[in-house]
Amino acid sequence: MSQIEVSHGCYGGEVDEETLSQRELRNRSGEVLRRVAAGESFVLTNNGVPVGRLVPLDEPEPPITFDRPATRVGGWAELVGPPLEGVDLQATLQELREDRV
Repeated sequence: MSQIEVSHGCYGGEVDEETLSQRELRNRSGEVLRRVAAGESFVLTNNGVPVGRLVPLDEPEPPITFDRPATRVGGWAELVGPPLEGVDLQATLQELREDRV
């Protein structure tokens, strides 16, 4: 396990976290879980590339910010268009499947 400095835009600042490779996590899972339970957190890496974070459950999650409120109103019934009349769906599907071959 090694130390790296990771910048967290959502937390606003830089934090030192220990990196943990997939292999180290597999081979030392018991030790890692005990350390997480004790309050430590780790940056998980795959081939040296950070891919995730392992943190204690009681660590507060960053707040979710909304740029704009949802504007969708109505239900699924409003999404359905008028019924297709005079369209051969079997032929249309066959044409679409032929494009994949």
